[in-house]
Amino acid sequence: MPEPKAACSWSSGKDSCHACYKAIKSGYKIAYLMNFVSQEFGRVSFHGVESGLVRMQAEAMGIPLLQKEVIKAEGAYEKVFREGLRYLKAEGVEHVIAGDIFLLDVQNWVEKICEEEGLKAVEPLWGVPSKDILTGFVDLGFKAVVTATKAELLGESWIGRIVDGSFIDDLEKVGGIDLCGENGEYHTFVFDGPIFNKRIGIRRTKKVLRNSHWFLDIGEYVLEPKGERYVLPIGG
Repeated sequence: MPEPKAACSWSSGKDSCHACYKAIKSGYKIAYLMNFVSQEFGRVSFHGVESGLVRMQAEAMGIPLLQKEVIKAEGAYEKVFREGLRYLKAEGVEHVIAGDIFLLDVQNWVEKICEEEGLKAVEPLWGVPSKDILTGFVDLGFKAVVTATKAELLGESWIGRIVDGSFIDDLEKVGGIDLCGENGEYHTFVFDGPIFNKRIGIRRTKKVLRNSHWFLDIGEYVLEPKGERYVLPIGG
């Protein structure tokens, strides 16, 4: 029986990556990563990651990327999202993998739009406790860095942190925050892991405070072999 052909809704962060991994392990063939960036800034909204980094992730994974720009206007995201789904359906894609965890309105929106465009939404992380998801992500060997936080919840010191066991322990001590950042408390960028054939080496960064959010501006990066000693440079 052929593998069901799917596309992964790809934010560049840990949850979409984890969902993609689980879908692959469940027998789905990931034919595309689907990603949206701001036309104004050329970056993934909320994550603050520039479009070139997402293209490098796709290259590192060996999966084609469908990357579309979104203007800042009411209804613009849905319009472009639907256009992406129509393209994917024409390419033979039947399922869309998403990394939602417990926000019902988001899940309902994704499922509704996919159904209306003739595709089926698949949510591998849905309903799993956030700590189990985050611990599982780390235990699988994925590597991610914090690229954005809500400044009033997680200050400058959290920017550039690697998502690992100590990160989880420290985040639990803060309290009042979902460990996966499902309410937008923080966002991440995945640079290595078991579904990556190569690693993204981050060479230069800068911390930026903008609109009550801290961001990690990754200014220089390369695709490199896995396994070499890795040091993440965090600028001021």
